[in-house]
Amino acid sequence: MQYFVEKDSIVREIWGKSDTILFIFAGGAAEFALNKAVDWLYYTGKLPSDPIGRLFSTVNYAKRIVFAPRQEAEKAIATMAKIHENLESSRGYKIPSWAYRDVLYMLIHYSIASYELLERKLSLAEKEEVFNVFYRVGKGMDLQDLPGGYRQWQPDRQTHLQNNLERSAFTKDLYRQYKRQLGPFRYRLLIEAQLLVAPAEVIKLLKFRKTSFLLPAVPLYKLCRKCKLDGLVKTLLLPSEYKKQIAGLDIQ
Repeated sequence: MQYFVEKDSIVREIWGKSDTILFIFAGGAAEFALNKAVDWLYYTGKLPSDPIGRLFSTVNYAKRIVFAPRQEAEKAIATMAKIHENLESSRGYKIPSWAYRDVLYMLIHYSIASYELLERKLSLAEKEEVFNVFYRVGKGMDLQDLPGGYRQWQPDRQTHLQNNLERSAFTKDLYRQYKRQLGPFRYRLLIEAQLLVAPAEVIKLLKFRKTSFLLPAVPLYKLCRKCKLDGLVKTLLLPSEYKKQIAGLDIQ
């Protein structure tokens, strides 16, 4: 059977571990809140009512595509494009093309940043592989003006960070909702995790300090994984209502 992502791909390794995905989720939560097109996510009311659940569903959707047979993945991508098309029809105008690219660019960046934080540095060829998977997702959604490779993507990503992000009333509201859902302690952990993987442009706009208090704990967490204690750590730190979802992120 042919899969959308080959079984020996680094992308499967990145998206097969819940802790890596949780950092992808954390970074995405920061950047979503700053995106100039975040009003589209407010249009249906789903994001402000359950931002954590909404972000989990976005990350889970990407994960399912990564591990799906090719035909199933392509069907899921086409379905995703149709959902957005219906949303555009309902609102009466189109989602900006750059906003679609922003989501793809986030998945590329946080896939690489999260894996490198918790595992090791990726080679250029491996980064190219990460880019290529999400490039094919973008092509499946008929997105235009996508860069042709990882090296071309890097400057385009910087342009997007500089032009498409702003601190707005939506930013403040989303962070209020994050805090409401997570509670003060876990909300603080979310911010510290974001500091570990988010680009400098995101950190600056959010007015966060540059260094995370969690940085010294990363080697300790890696040791916990080797000793098979990472499950206990996640149980203690993560909201109980999401534990089943989080456990389901691990691919054995």
